[in-house]
Amino acid sequence: MVSKTWDECMAVTFPLEKSLMIPSVPIWRLSVAQYHHMIQAGILTDDDPVELLEGWLVTKMPKDPRHSLATQLTREALAEIMPPHWFVDTHEPFTTADSEPEPDVIVICGDRRDYGERHPSPADLGLVIEVADATLQQDRTLKLRLYANARVPAYWILNLQDRQLEVHTDPVGEGEQAIYAHRIVYFASQDAPVVLDGEEIGRISLQDLLV
Repeated sequence: MVSKTWDECMAVTFPLEKSLMIPSVPIWRLSVAQYHHMIQAGILTDDDPVELLEGWLVTKMPKDPRHSLATQLTREALAEIMPPHWFVDTHEPFTTADSEPEPDVIVICGDRRDYGERHPSPADLGLVIEVADATLQQDRTLKLRLYANARVPAYWILNLQDRQLEVHTDPVGEGEQAIYAHRIVYFASQDAPVVLDGEEIGRISLQDLLV
């Protein structure tokens, strides 16, 4: 089975679930600086399952064994083909104007020691990946909009439900209109190209990732 471009795929709109909608009652929205102060003061700790998304503290879904395995397999597959001055990490934050998401897998430019005093910014990133099972709806809506708005160059959704990889590139638009202009779907029997700075650095077998 061959991969499909956005134009070849059936046009699909993924509406926000009610749980992702902004509450109708007044609720305090946090800035990134306030979020950092809460961490520094010990109000939020590593044990608190939350991340800052568009100014809201959003609960992170628990990871089941299948999700954890797919995440580690993806990290290992990418690490094997990384060129110099790039590295792969998992569940580590990067900082945008109003968010500090913690993607399942992230490809970062530079050396780990470059980030001893700060988290990476979108300009430091080559690729962000979410492993999606129970989180598929959120990954296709809230996370996609957030990453596109931050101008993350490439966003992958490793879709465990449908056993496919959804590759989003070329972010356009701003705010609630932010989206990726191109989407290609790769299936379990295929290899997916890994592109950094506009150059293909290698390919990974989806069969090795989709557990």
